[in-house]
Amino acid sequence: MKSIVKAAVMAVVIMASSTAIFAQTKDKKAAAIVQEMLTAMGGMKNYNATHFIQWDFVNRKLSWDKWTGDVRVENPSANQVVLVNINTMKGKVYESGVQLMDEKKVNALLEKGKKWWINDAYWLVMPWKLQDPGVTLSFVKTDNLPNGKTADVLQLTFDGVGVTPENKYWVYVGQESHLVEQWAYYQNFNDAEPKFLKPWNNYQKMGSILLSFDRPNENVSPKNVIVKDSLDSALFTTL
Repeated sequence: MKSIVKAAVMAVVIMASSTAIFAQTKDKKAAAIVQEMLTAMGGMKNYNATHFIQWDFVNRKLSWDKWTGDVRVENPSANQVVLVNINTMKGKVYESGVQLMDEKKVNALLEKGKKWWINDAYWLVMPWKLQDPGVTLSFVKTDNLPNGKTADVLQLTFDGVGVTPENKYWVYVGQESHLVEQWAYYQNFNDAEPKFLKPWNNYQKMGSILLSFDRPNENVSPKNVIVKDSLDSALFTTL
């Protein structure tokens, strides 16, 4: 599992603004498929209106204010709590219940906290981010899923965004469900085989949107997902 999680430090920077800003998708077929998918998942208006999301991923617990970019990452394995605004990169870091004051160490951990958030959030909200600025989206082919159903395969590549722009993804959107049903992660663009191939299962309505909870075959699924309209602001400012 460690190799998969390490490989999956995602390339896309997930926008923190409440208003999505789409890049221009030149591939009209791909754009149409994504639009049908977004509609099936509740619509971008409802995603933008979603204020707070909390979830667990592997050994971390995250809280995210989508409107401000404030993020709280609890990392029990190192007894750390990182409070970082992913837009300004300002924040605080606690270790063993004590606030760190060493500026160099704090800044390094704030950066690590943002990278954790990029990775962990992408495992949860990737379908909503397919048209973010810096993402190149294209239709690849139609293929069969393991369950025998048909899916449209979209390729994602990245230009000047994220922490690993050499990655690419193939995203399988079911023709019947209009939902992402599988994704393939390629560590390098020219790789012939994916680093991993995982289903996206168990969609549930959270607030006004759909989110997928299961990534079968290894324990790297988002867990304990909560969508809220309000959250104690102290969660992002203090231990």
